[in-house]
Amino acid sequence: MLLFLDVDGPLIPFGAADRAYPVYAGPSAGADAHPLLNRVDPGLGRRLSALGCELVWATTWMDEANAVLAPWLGLPPLPVVEWPDEDEPPGLLHWKTRPLVDWAAGRHFIWVDDEITEADRAWTTVHHPAPALLHRVDHRYGLTEADFRALREWLYAASAPRPGSG
Repeated sequence: MLLFLDVDGPLIPFGAADRAYPVYAGPSAGADAHPLLNRVDPGLGRRLSALGCELVWATTWMDEANAVLAPWLGLPPLPVVEWPDEDEPPGLLHWKTRPLVDWAAGRHFIWVDDEITEADRAWTTVHHPAPALLHRVDHRYGLTEADFRALREWLYAASAPRPGSG
C-alpha cells in the first residue's frame, strides 16, 4: 500500500505559529535549518510509519524533502515522485493526479494533500483499478488526529477480505 505525501499544508500547516516545535540548533543544523521546520510536528514521522504503508514524497519539495524533512521526522530517505515537465491541461483536475495514478501502477494508494478536489477523486475512480483514498487535509492545521483516524479506518476497510474472495 502506497501513501503519497504532500509537504506544504499536510506537514507544514499554514496556520501554525512560528516556533510551534523547537528546531534542533546543534552544529549540524546551523544556517541550513529550514525556516518552516519549526511548524512541523516531529512526531508525525512515527505516526506515518505506524500506518504500515510505503511512504512516498508527492511534493514540489522533491529531494529536499529527504534532505530536510525526513531526518526531522525520523524517517529514512523516501522515494520521490518525479513530476512531468508538461502542464496539466486547463480544467478542474489537480496537476498531481495523473502522475500519481501512473506511479501507483494499479496498486492501492492513499494520497494526502491539501488541494484534492472531487474532480480528482472522480477521475481516479474511473482511471485507477485498485482502491484509492484521496484525503484532503486542512492546510491551516496540517495532519490531525481526525486525519489519522480516517486513514486508519480506510486502511482497515481496504485490507478486509471481500465476500467471495477466499
